[in-house]
Amino acid sequence: MPSFEVLYQAAALCLTYPDDDFRARLPLLREAAPQLREFTDHAAVTPPRELAAHYVEVFDFDNRHSLYLSWWHDGDTRRRGMSLVRFKELYRAHGLEFTGEELPDFLPAVLEFAARTGNTDLLLEHRDALEQLRSRLTGFGTAYASVLDAVCATLPTAHTGVRS
Repeated sequence: MPSFEVLYQAAALCLTYPDDDFRARLPLLREAAPQLREFTDHAAVTPPRELAAHYVEVFDFDNRHSLYLSWWHDGDTRRRGMSLVRFKELYRAHGLEFTGEELPDFLPAVLEFAARTGNTDLLLEHRDALEQLRSRLTGFGTAYASVLDAVCATLPTAHTGVRS
């Protein structure tokens, strides 16, 4: 598989809350990851408050656009706790300690892990969830769909059987 570390790191940043640091990084993200230009160009011309409000609308109101990968398979069940432990164990096995404010299955954290280690196991394991999220973001009409388009394009074909 070709090296997509820069794309994964840039996609991770694009999928986090668009604060002032994000806006400052936009020119670098645009140049480093041409696959994300549809999104970075959109973000660059969208007023900061509008972009932030849109992020909240897309990702924070319900789970239909969940950035938490284990949710797609486990939902809000006890089984999800074991899935989260597995994420942490994989990070640890690669010499990384997960200390983020988010849960370890947060897509930007998983993308950053793949970027730093070159290990795409979690992305491949959750390929169906990524495809489902991509499809729902596309249906919602948000520019964030283009970020998922770029990430999904780096992975082999998805299987079926994702939560609806």
